[in-house]
Amino acid sequence: MNHFPIFLALDGQRIVVCGGGETALAKLRLLLKTTGRITVFAALPDAAIGDLAQAGRITLVAREAGRADMRDARLVYAATDDAARDAHLAQLARAEGALVNIVDNLADSDFLTPAIVDRDPVTVAIGTEGTAPVLARTIKAELEARLPARLGTLARIAAGFRQRAEALTPGVARRSFWAEFFDQSFDQSGPRAPEQGIDGDAERVLTALLARHLDQKAAPGRVDLVGAGPGDPELLTLKARRALDRADVVIHDRLVSPEILELARREARIIPVGKTGFAASVPQHKINEMIVHHASGGNHVVRLKGGDPTVFGRLDEEIEACEAAGIAWSVVPGITAASAAVAGIGQSLTRRGRNGSVRLLTGHDMRGFAEQDWHALARPGAVAAIYMGKRSARFTQGRLMMHGADPATPLTIVENASRADQKVRATTLAGLCGPVSAVPEGVPAVILWGLAPREALAAIAIKNEEFG
Repeated sequence: MNHFPIFLALDGQRIVVCGGGETALAKLRLLLKTTGRITVFAALPDAAIGDLAQAGRITLVAREAGRADMRDARLVYAATDDAARDAHLAQLARAEGALVNIVDNLADSDFLTPAIVDRDPVTVAIGTEGTAPVLARTIKAELEARLPARLGTLARIAAGFRQRAEALTPGVARRSFWAEFFDQSFDQSGPRAPEQGIDGDAERVLTALLARHLDQKAAPGRVDLVGAGPGDPELLTLKARRALDRADVVIHDRLVSPEILELARREARIIPVGKTGFAASVPQHKINEMIVHHASGGNHVVRLKGGDPTVFGRLDEEIEACEAAGIAWSVVPGITAASAAVAGIGQSLTRRGRNGSVRLLTGHDMRGFAEQDWHALARPGAVAAIYMGKRSARFTQGRLMMHGADPATPLTIVENASRADQKVRATTLAGLCGPVSAVPEGVPAVILWGLAPREALAAIAIKNEEFG
């Protein structure tokens, strides 16, 4: 992010626009939405700019701007359509301490003007770092269609009631009140705000809601045990996104992608408690204590786990810790890595005539490498997804061969399933250890037993040669 988005206070502030043609007029149409004081300098202004001056909406000075004209300006737009003149004006403006935008000159501008969706006082700004203005306009059009005009009225109602809502304790209690107000204020067609602001009905509803929240004791904390899916933020469930949006504390494991953590509320406390097999990790009992500690303080805690929390996620232990402390909890399932991995190779976990069951296995457990029903796995047509199986690959290979598995049985290793950097390594049981060792340390991988990538069915032997 080369340009940090902010909302600049412009009420009563001086804005200077240098230029009198279509380029300057386009900027004026946007700037006129603000409460800033706009002065335009142009020797030969467009007639439309003259009309704005005649209507008292801008001050028009019919000459070129000089350095003294930039004094006390908050923003200066150089929009003369002459590159050399714009550069000179920018130099004068910066000498007076103003922020400068040279229209259509990203490299030499101090700031960019975004595409804006205006639902005053709700404003959505859309920027593309100047790289794709047409895309910004497309997004703007989409949002314009989705955000009803009454949205601004709803925000003004909230602003008018804010002082009374400050009687609630800051933090969870106050946030809970506003969350319930806005939840009640929307239906399928958008906000139900009265057109003219806070009328009698809205006043009664808000007053009753506030009274109920003031009478409530401090809200108890709760815990949501949430599956973050395999890593692609688009595979996160709507329920998981809502939990992240409301969380006060997010306690997450190592496999949760940064893109998903970005969806958490900005004020939320983000706590990593990563676990790594056969390496230094946060002990499970410490994670349990952390969950209970934060929830006991009245916080909404999201325990965020990669994949699905019900699959090798120590879910039962965390639920038992919550129950022992009398803390309410719920489980939000996610897409498990096996589903993402098999989708990534164009196969399915079950298929008529091949296998009527599938096994989800762990490569190691608390005692070390995990023993399985190797005899059943060695049968033709068996399919399994092996989690955490990189270090135990040679052990798994040996056990399967001991129990009669065909060395030519296909296997696929999928690393970073569903993510942009996903890699697929096709091999056979006989050649398993080579491609597994090529997976970088710390990168999550699922081994799919009995399955080959659809596009590589005839190339397994060739791919296998790469690994020896």
